[in-house]
Amino acid sequence: MSAVLSNNHYLFTSESVGEGHPDKLCDQISDAILDRVLELDSNAHVACETFATTNFVLVGGEIGFQDPNPELPKIIAKEAEKIARKVALDIGYNSSDVGLDGNKCEFMNRLHAQSPDINQGVVGTGLSEYEGQQGAGDQGMMFGFACNETPVLMPAPIYYSHQLLLKATELRKSGKIAWLRPDSKSQVTVEYDGFKPVRIDAVVISHQHNPEVDYNTIRTTIINEIIKPVLEPTGLLDSNTKYFINPTGRFVTGGPDGDSGLTGRKIIVDTYGGMGRHGGGAFSGKDPSKVDRSAAYMARYIAKNIVAAGLAERAEVELAYAIGVPFPVSIMVDTFGTEKVTRSKIEAAVTKVFDCTPEGISKTLGLKKPIYAKTASYGHFGREGFPWEKTDKVEELKKAAN
Repeated sequence: MSAVLSNNHYLFTSESVGEGHPDKLCDQISDAILDRVLELDSNAHVACETFATTNFVLVGGEIGFQDPNPELPKIIAKEAEKIARKVALDIGYNSSDVGLDGNKCEFMNRLHAQSPDINQGVVGTGLSEYEGQQGAGDQGMMFGFACNETPVLMPAPIYYSHQLLLKATELRKSGKIAWLRPDSKSQVTVEYDGFKPVRIDAVVISHQHNPEVDYNTIRTTIINEIIKPVLEPTGLLDSNTKYFINPTGRFVTGGPDGDSGLTGRKIIVDTYGGMGRHGGGAFSGKDPSKVDRSAAYMARYIAKNIVAAGLAERAEVELAYAIGVPFPVSIMVDTFGTEKVTRSKIEAAVTKVFDCTPEGISKTLGLKKPIYAKTASYGHFGREGFPWEKTDKVEELKKAAN
């Protein structure tokens, strides 16, 4: 039961799921297939979905190769199964005992060609008004967020939730904790004073395990080998922090055998853990012509550079698009009262510095490369190595805002 908090104090909770979670398995398969398509044709349009359940994996959706080579669809038709099985095995799904056997499970491929009606708007052969210009692959609004709570400018609850499961995966795959199985979830509750994290109130980890290990070993090991090494350096743990480890007492049956998986069902895990708004579109399996993905990356890039430039302590950016239209229909910046210059100046600077057209986003962030499989677990944001995590527009933003 939560304690009564004073005045400006409140609790905020975010969750993460590990790479072995059935939904994340599906996200990783979809993005691995996307990467292979982009290797064959960097301009291809892809919307690949994956479904997994007991001893069964299905991939489906649309692929629109822009390269006219008739062999390309045949290559993907042949390789999709191999890709899906490799993803499952790399995660650790190598036996029906752990939730899925990547070697032996049934596989079904229902990928097909993209609708020509969608394609014409995206490639600029639709309305004469936008002839020759790349249009957005769909309508919708996308949000990006950044704050100065962590070194990577992510909200603390979701960032720490991801870090816990990254540590658990490291220990599982190294064999140091050999009784861990692939499926896992975490949750971190942070107490805030205004926008400042002041302590961690509760930590939840549910991790699949071998049947022979006893509960006390599970609880003690997860607290001492995973939680404390990750969270003690933050200085936010205290004697009142609560730990909930496998709260049902047993988590042997997991993966697609314990619960079915589907691409795109962990959109809050993928983004900011609920701190900040979400437009509703999933990322995995989609090429950058789909602004659900590319504009969300651009919005994060903009928000992170705003905070890194010291223009605000928190920033949320909204971009909105119409299908087939080669520019955003709106751009919004919210700084939650933490701005150091006026919001209107920040918005004007954003419009000047960043090219938010679908084509401009792909060029700025280099999104036509096969970079997506690595995004599909532990969050799309707050991890170095992705182009939208760069803070290379800080000086331009400062100059434009002043």
